[in-house]
Amino acid sequence: MQKQLTDPGSEPRSAGGLKLLWQRAIAITLGFTALLYGIEGVDAATGQEFDQAGVKPRTADGLEGIVFGPVLHANWEHLIGNTVPVLVLGLLTLLTGIGRGLAATAIVWVIGEGGTWLIGPSNTVHIGASVLVFGWLTYLISRGVFARNVVQIAIGLVVGLLYGSILWGVLPGDPGISWQGHLFGAVGGLVAGWVLSSDERRHRRGANAGRIASSG
Repeated sequence: MQKQLTDPGSEPRSAGGLKLLWQRAIAITLGFTALLYGIEGVDAATGQEFDQAGVKPRTADGLEGIVFGPVLHANWEHLIGNTVPVLVLGLLTLLTGIGRGLAATAIVWVIGEGGTWLIGPSNTVHIGASVLVFGWLTYLISRGVFARNVVQIAIGLVVGLLYGSILWGVLPGDPGISWQGHLFGAVGGLVAGWVLSSDERRHRRGANAGRIASSG
C-alpha cells in the first residue's frame, strides 16, 4: 500500500485559521513593541538606569543581560531605529506559525545574547532589539531553503531584498554598535531555521524513500 504523505510545511489553512493566525501575530507583535516603548519610557524617566541590566561580557552579573538585553535601548533614537524592523520581521516570523515563531525568537534570543556574553569586549554593556532583528532576518531567509518550500523561499527573497543590506552589521565597524550581537543573532536565526524545518526535511526524506520504493 502506498500512502501519500502530507507536507507539514505546506498544509492549506482555512480562511478562518489564516485570519486567526494574522490576528494573533499582529497582537503579539504590537504587544511586544508596546512593551519595548513602555520599558524605555520608564528607563528614560529614571536616567537610563535599566541599561546596566544589559549583557556584560564574561561577568557573572552580566548574565542577566541574556534575559533583559533585547528589550533595553540606549535612548529613544535607538529604539525608534529598531521599531520598523521589529514590526515587520517580528510579524513575518510569527506568520510562519505562532508556536514556531516564538520558538525561533527564543533560539535567537539565547544564542544571540549568549554569544555576545562570550566574545564581546570587556567593560562594555550590550543592549537592543537588533539582536532579534538580525535573527529574524536570517531565519526568514534560511527557513525556506532548509525546508525547500517555494513559498517560504519567495518570502525569504523578498525579505532579503528589503533588509539584506543590514547584514553588513555582523562585521566590526562603529565601536558603539554591538556587531557581536548582530553576528550571533544572525547565527541564532540560521540555527532556528534549521531546527524548525526538521519536520519538512523528515517528510521530504520519507517522500523520496517512498518514490524510490515504488519505482523499484
